[in-house]
Amino acid sequence: MSTTSLPASDRAARLREALIAAAFTADGLLERLGAPAYAALARSETVPALRAARGNTPLDTLVRLFLLQRPVPAASAAEALPLDECVEDGWAVHEDGLVRATVDVRPYGGPEGQDWFIVSDLGCAVGGAGGIGSHEEGVVLGVGGASTTLAGITVRRPVTSALDLGTGSGIQALHAAQHATRVTATDVNPRALEFTRLTLALSGATPADLREGSLFEPVGTETYGLIVSNPPFVISPGARLTYRDGGMGGDDLCRTLVQQAGERLEEGGYAQFLANWQHVEGEEWQDRVRSWVPAGCDAWIVQREVQDVTQYAELWLRDSGDHRTDPALYAERYEAWLDEFEARSTKAVGFGWITLRKSAAAVGSPSVVAEEWPHAVEQPLGAAVEAHFARQDYLREHDDAALLSAHFTLAEEVVQEQVGLPGAEDPEHVVLRQHRGMRRATKVDAVGAGFAGVCDGSLPAGRILDAIAQLMAEDPVLLRDRTPQAIRLLVEEGFLEPVR
Repeated sequence: MSTTSLPASDRAARLREALIAAAFTADGLLERLGAPAYAALARSETVPALRAARGNTPLDTLVRLFLLQRPVPAASAAEALPLDECVEDGWAVHEDGLVRATVDVRPYGGPEGQDWFIVSDLGCAVGGAGGIGSHEEGVVLGVGGASTTLAGITVRRPVTSALDLGTGSGIQALHAAQHATRVTATDVNPRALEFTRLTLALSGATPADLREGSLFEPVGTETYGLIVSNPPFVISPGARLTYRDGGMGGDDLCRTLVQQAGERLEEGGYAQFLANWQHVEGEEWQDRVRSWVPAGCDAWIVQREVQDVTQYAELWLRDSGDHRTDPALYAERYEAWLDEFEARSTKAVGFGWITLRKSAAAVGSPSVVAEEWPHAVEQPLGAAVEAHFARQDYLREHDDAALLSAHFTLAEEVVQEQVGLPGAEDPEHVVLRQHRGMRRATKVDAVGAGFAGVCDGSLPAGRILDAIAQLMAEDPVLLRDRTPQAIRLLVEEGFLEPVR
């Protein structure tokens, strides 16, 4: 799997024009294939899409050629593409009257409606790594759930420089190119760097500075306003597959990546990662991952999923197609995974997001929030991530007395739910629920519900509490003493927004 066999990018603009002219775009595919067939592709099911693209239009031809990777008649390909250039540049091969794609090209819609294209190895986008039965160490995957998740949670503020560490097929670099003056993309696999070059060229994006190497070695002591990484975070025995296995013991690769990111961040810069971490006997997972946070950084750690060691091993054995091999070999490899976990006293593995922000204020009193949130969220979340750290700054700067003097407004699309038996005079409890961002829900008492309900920014918190105390016949001094902690929680979780 050498890089010399990959297409040339010099004339990618001509190919891009042809793809867009044929409506081989994210919107065009949805319209042509229909929602059920389009959704089936995400599940690695191609039959519905093949049925929907049985026609002879240029779009049907391109769907079969690049998306489903089926041979097409040369005459049909010539109607859809500058065929001679594509063959000469290596995007396709022409044999016996048929044309076959040499790479996977998948349309991808940018956040502002851009028509982008992610280029990867054949088979990966329509079948996953397991779908091609791949045991190739250098295989480069296309768009997947993990990569779109990271793109969605990334803070999209303008920066001078951004680093995509472990770029793969280049989706994070492509996003970063929209708001960073300079993008550096690194990967230990030189083939991945060439795919990133193709992705950027075919998407009409600014080229990135491509560097080969592991972790932060290729960038030395350079600093960035944004670092993103969807690293090979899988905790496995050995490192068979470059795209997923980190090659370090346990969760050491993710730990090293997080720990070393702090000194490569500019003041106010963000580093955002997907990661796995071990759940070890006798240790809280929150304590384990908190210990990774480098000095001078605030952090927000969100655990999205936990799998026991058997589920985890089976997931990744299927990913690599091992379940299709000889049963004895499959059992041997399964045993190796369980031996690895047993040796490390690992009972489960967590998956989630880690966001660091470099902050001078974090030197003395860092904000490190580690929480479990397996519930649905509203993507993209980049703005919500940035708002989380802004709220942490606010709470760090305001003691209880300052909170009582502050003005607040209720966040958008927060609703109140009353929970109790039908017909009961009073609810058992009241819940505030968000319909944006993290979509949190929190129980509040009558004071909390009343306080949140009248927060429109016109009165300071203390004045509102005094009015509530009068209505509820409570001592206003005692109410002022016991309520700031509840206000602090509502601010921290985004139910209340300070008026600045």
